Amino acid sequence: MFYLLSECADPMALREQLFDFWTRKELEPLRAVAFKGFSDFQTPLEDLLCVLEGCPGRQKGKATTMGHSILMEFERWRRTHPKVTLQAVPEVSKLGLQRRALSLLTDAQPSFMDPLIDIYQLGNLDRSILRLHIIKLQAVNCYREAALLSMKLELQNEVDMEEMCVPLILQDKLPMAESFVRGHPRLEERMVTLLDSWCHPDFSIAQLRRQFPRLSLSKHQTDQIQPKMLSKQVFRLMEKFNIDPGLCPNSVYKRKSDSMRFLMYKRFVEKGMSEENWRDHVQSTVADDPELQIQLVELMVKYGGMVNAAQWSLHYGLPKDRLPFGVWDTQESLPASLREVSKGCNAESWDPSQAHRDRFYQLPITRDHVHFLETLEGLQCCRDTVLQPGCIVGVDMEWRAGFGAVSPQQRVALIQLAVPGQVFLLDLCAHGFSQHNITVTFIRSLFSATTVLKLGYGMAGDLKCLLATWAQFSEEPLKMEGVLDLLNVHQQMQRSTSSRGSGGPRGVLVGEGPAEKGLSLLVQQVLGKPLDKMEQLSNWERRPLRTSQLRYAAVDAYCLLDVYSALSRDPASFGLPQDLCSISSLQTEKSKEEKKRKEEKKKQARRRGAHQVSDPAPTPTLGPEKSPQLGEDSQSPLPPRMAPQQLRVVCDNMLQGLGRYLRCLGVDVVLLENTDDHRVAAQLAQEDGRVILTCGQPYQTLKSQVGEGRCIALDCSEKARDQAVRVLKHFNVQPTQSDIFSRCQVCNSDQYLKMPRENMTRLLKERGFLQQQQQAPVPPEGETWDDPPSPAPFLAPGAPRYSPHCRWAPLSDLDSSTLTFPRGAVLQLHTVPPGLLPRIPFFFICTGCGKIFWEGSHFSRVLSQFQEVLCITEDTEDTLSFSTQQDRPLTSDC
Repeated sequence: MFYLLSECADPMALREQLFDFWTRKELEPLRAVAFKGFSDFQTPLEDLLCVLEGCPGRQKGKATTMGHSILMEFERWRRTHPKVTLQAVPEVSKLGLQRRALSLLTDAQPSFMDPLIDIYQLGNLDRSILRLHIIKLQAVNCYREAALLSMKLELQNEVDMEEMCVPLILQDKLPMAESFVRGHPRLEERMVTLLDSWCHPDFSIAQLRRQFPRLSLSKHQTDQIQPKMLSKQVFRLMEKFNIDPGLCPNSVYKRKSDSMRFLMYKRFVEKGMSEENWRDHVQSTVADDPELQIQLVELMVKYGGMVNAAQWSLHYGLPKDRLPFGVWDTQESLPASLREVSKGCNAESWDPSQAHRDRFYQLPITRDHVHFLETLEGLQCCRDTVLQPGCIVGVDMEWRAGFGAVSPQQRVALIQLAVPGQVFLLDLCAHGFSQHNITVTFIRSLFSATTVLKLGYGMAGDLKCLLATWAQFSEEPLKMEGVLDLLNVHQQMQRSTSSRGSGGPRGVLVGEGPAEKGLSLLVQQVLGKPLDKMEQLSNWERRPLRTSQLRYAAVDAYCLLDVYSALSRDPASFGLPQDLCSISSLQTEKSKEEKKRKEEKKKQARRRGAHQVSDPAPTPTLGPEKSPQLGEDSQSPLPPRMAPQQLRVVCDNMLQGLGRYLRCLGVDVVLLENTDDHRVAAQLAQEDGRVILTCGQPYQTLKSQVGEGRCIALDCSEKARDQAVRVLKHFNVQPTQSDIFSRCQVCNSDQYLKMPRENMTRLLKERGFLQQQQQAPVPPEGETWDDPPSPAPFLAPGAPRYSPHCRWAPLSDLDSSTLTFPRGAVLQLHTVPPGLLPRIPFFFICTGCGKIFWEGSHFSRVLSQFQEVLCITEDTEDTLSFSTQQDRPLTSDC
């Protein structure tokens, strides 16, 4: 093949020829012509800029730009022409070339940065010139490009950190802001303290809007700037950058305040914490902070009653003017015997009550067979027992719950080792004992012993705390041999139960409190009674430990032996293989295969340049610690087909994107706000008969509060569109074309007011939103409009009418004087661009929120996205040939 090369010495001619090859995706000719053209350049570095300055920027549907391809070819050509460098350019021209190269670093050409910095040595430019260009990028809202350039040229300490990082954070680019300050302690500290200042109760995002008026923020972005979300990031960055917690008082206070409310809930609502445990944690959380002390009294009025509130106010000596109404009078009337906070019962019996025995699993050994070890002599006796070949050891660990703790690092306070007939409790709070080489060597020998079977439940958390306790295990990793995590066994049981239907063991609700979960559920399923978890959240660092704590610690380890023994006697009845130890290895192999399969699918999607919907993976692990994912059981029969309007769900605040997609298809969806507690979902589900859609850790808590099958977990790693498809398939919901946009995506209302163009024009004029000269001309016959917001073209002659499944409000429902609907929603006239009026015959107004919609291209996109679940008949197939229909609320100003 021959190419025209004679004109390629001219940069403009070369660019035109390369553009022709690039648009036709003829890469080989492009490379050949580029190589020849570069060789013909008289001044390669100057001529390259002439070529790049006329290249188009980013284009939709293309992974790279033409300019990037040309730069890559120039880099390849330059390897064969090493003398083409900036040093070879005369000094009088060098600065001009560098300035021109710098001007190309914009958001339209994001891939230019690295090659141009290298070719034109932009790092050697005067720092004031570089700073000025960064300021220009910020002025046109190219904050990402400004940050990247600052990092590549190491300008972080020479630009304003707030001017750089605040817009990035507001635009959901916190990782970019982290990268910007990383390695610069002063900047790290300033960014973390800045985020902490946003957690102050008096902070308002309006302050940031005034500081950065050019920024346009979505509702999702503004929702992220609230204390609940920000404080989590502050604590994460405090640990990452090793920042003094004293510099972040607002976040520390927020965490302690949240911990106080949680402790109140655990003690007085869930009744899942003993009074002694609760008091220990409350006093540790409140400490000497007067604001937290006052909050404690306020919460006690609500949860514990006026007498308890008065006792705590006396305990801390709080002033009268800061106390809630009635507390001062109550404490004045208290007799001397009630003026102190209850200290609880000091004398505890090792043997629990008969009621406790009837309800919970009991330790089958006596007190004298539970050994509390804090000396090396006692450890030697334990070592001789548990390291015997063929020994089976139940292993558990306890650490102090981190209520209000600044550092998430939790050190093990107690290790429990159970063998048949006795339990050893290793006290790791005895520093000389826990850090002694003999103790560390024993732990390493125990976990690496292949002849000793170690039983645990959810051992990943235990091992993480072990690493925090002994730094030696990070330097020389702990070998794990002969370990069986009964969590994997439990998950296999749950899968077998699900596949068998109603037979087999199931989770059973106890008479009071929440449903059993985790190890307690396994013990209940296998041995008939759950564990008493009242001491689970104890202060395990207090010494001496209470009798109830010692008993709880021994039970938690010993029950593993009894569970393993029962499962080993008859594994088939629990849906388990004969060799229980094989389950762990099977899980590992499945996990590796699944990870490999996902990576391969990602590579295939990248090669195609488009997202590919993943097929449901083979059943992954599920159980008390990991929720079953929607769509895993492909063998389950489909439920009866239902219309979208029949499915009523509440979406957790982690699944707002899913909720909007479901609303788009006509499903009745309530979306939790970011500030809502997960328990709100359970309350709505119980009151309105809704199904909860959630993901992650809240699943276990939520499913225990609603009926069977009323809480569904989804994979957070999936895109919202794929999650929506899974939900629709799971409930056998088959939307029709008429269901699309039958609900408002903003407020979930299913009632619209259909307003003709004439009425909308009159309202816009009356309210001053439309002047005569603003009205856009009607497009010529046969043409459509392309400029934003891309409304639909005119209806094709004879196009079928579209009638969505929604309720229609009469025009009389709109109050003409106040422009409000009966439920109080105000008509959002300001969102209608005047240029739409000549093209849109009807507008659709949500009576629930006042949002205005009109015909647009969104409808066809939704049809394309969800064609695999839409129920399309022959009649409706004919309608899909038309790009628009008449009565559909499809597009808004969003």
